[in-house]
Amino acid sequence: MPPWLTGTLTCLMILLFTLIGIGPMLIFALIKVLIPLRVWRRASSRAVMWIAESWAESVKWAFNWMTPTIWDIRCDVPLNPQHSYLVVSNHQSWVDIPALLQAFNRKTPYFKFFLKKELVWIPFLGLAFWALDYPFMKRYSKAHLARFPEDQGKDLEITRQACEKFQDLPVTVVNFIEGTRYTDTKHRQQRSPFANLLKPKSGGIAFVMAALGEQMKSLLDVTILYPEGEPPGFWALLCGRVERVIVDIRGMELSSTLFDGDYSNDPHFRAHVQDWVNQLWLDKDRRLTALRAEIHLQDSAANASARG
Repeated sequence: MPPWLTGTLTCLMILLFTLIGIGPMLIFALIKVLIPLRVWRRASSRAVMWIAESWAESVKWAFNWMTPTIWDIRCDVPLNPQHSYLVVSNHQSWVDIPALLQAFNRKTPYFKFFLKKELVWIPFLGLAFWALDYPFMKRYSKAHLARFPEDQGKDLEITRQACEKFQDLPVTVVNFIEGTRYTDTKHRQQRSPFANLLKPKSGGIAFVMAALGEQMKSLLDVTILYPEGEPPGFWALLCGRVERVIVDIRGMELSSTLFDGDYSNDPHFRAHVQDWVNQLWLDKDRRLTALRAEIHLQDSAANASARG
């Protein structure tokens, strides 16, 4: 098939799966609202997550059946769907989301993203995000905060309130701690000290750990790489134009020193968490460089074999 037809059919399949799942999901969401008993809320949350996992599995099937993309997933720890995880990842493209689906769906609890508030208006998907208790963040520019200082810290307070909903269930919380998708232009504007990444922000991680405490002791450090070079767009993935995606996952236990402090009011603790995040990002930057070198060697060997 021509790429445009592959993309159209893949998109229609995903839309069909979304339409099938959205009705039952919203029914259980209404049960959560109308019957405020803990046992009903817990059962409804599990039902909603099962529907979401089934939808995600259908999306994985659509991509695997309709496109030739190779999902090169590497993980150095066993994953448990009954265990809670904090996932941090670099962010380059909308393709990052299907990559995380491929890596984690039904291997860990269904994940929660911190989303921009505007995404709630996406047809069907916005309703699904709401039903799944995804926290919608409103980011304020420095200019806005200069005019309205009372809005300082509101986004982090939303993070805290959202995480409190997850205390009764195992959950995977995904945080793109760069705060936005990587581009060369943003990299230059930030004067980022990292060769392959934007500067990381520690506030979201700190509030997730503070809200969930011992429940959130396991970190999955995810590094996503597109070996073909420029990060592809979502339409390119739908059309089958993405050859390979590498998802490198490193597991670690979080130190208790990252939980024992007040991020908002203690500057020393805030600096400690930011230093830890910076070191995590430095290691990720080196890993991206190593993965690119690995790809270069593989391409060189393949070219030499072809010439021979």
